[in-house]
Amino acid sequence: MNLLNGKTAIVTGAGSGMGKATAQLFAKQGANVIFADLHLDAAKEAANSTNLETVIAIQADVTSDGAVANLVNQTLEAYDRLDIVINCAGVPQSFTSIEELTLEQWDLIMNVNTKSIFLTSKYAVPIMKKQKGGSIVNIASIAGIRARPGLNAYCASKGAALMLTKALAIELAPFKIRVNAINPGPADTPMIGKFLVGDAAQKEEGMKKIFQDSVPLGTLIQPEDIAQGALYLASDLAKIVTGEVLNIDGGRGI
Repeated sequence: MNLLNGKTAIVTGAGSGMGKATAQLFAKQGANVIFADLHLDAAKEAANSTNLETVIAIQADVTSDGAVANLVNQTLEAYDRLDIVINCAGVPQSFTSIEELTLEQWDLIMNVNTKSIFLTSKYAVPIMKKQKGGSIVNIASIAGIRARPGLNAYCASKGAALMLTKALAIELAPFKIRVNAINPGPADTPMIGKFLVGDAAQKEEGMKKIFQDSVPLGTLIQPEDIAQGALYLASDLAKIVTGEVLNIDGGRGI
């Protein structure tokens, strides 16, 4: 099934992990896909591996107003439309007590995990309004509703992403622009080790003890699991779904 034929999508954080899996799946489903990432080489590698001509890699700092505006402009120049935005770009937080958390750490986490959603929406929504429809999917986290000690800024950033999703969903519903979110559980991506402190062996043990064992289904979530959820929410299969949060977490949120 080519669920996204004729659609154009921007996927942020497309150089690795969930963003990469999502962008590649969307391309296979017939969409024109912008692989956007802070690291251009990673975005190019991910895009080129699809062996499709309907993909473009663009370097983008999603915390920068000018960079996001340029990202949307380049998308329009290439494909003359924008139907889907998937906000996958994100940064983790290693376990840090509130008194040890620096302002720089707080700002980075909030900027990448929350401010980026504001910026992509700010520049994508006017296009979608003109087209009389669109879909925005924000990759939040189960940590946005199930807090953990030492993840203070991360939990705050993901909780904010969820409420921003709902606020935009109700604001944009009259324009047939749907806005939904996904809460991944502990996922098998390059980012997971960055939540932990210590050497490689300690991190490996921590991933098993802290993350995998917290999932009732007993396994880490795969990037492809998130990509499939994003495909559903972005496609016409979910044409009447907005303001919803899909937990893809192996039961972690129960």
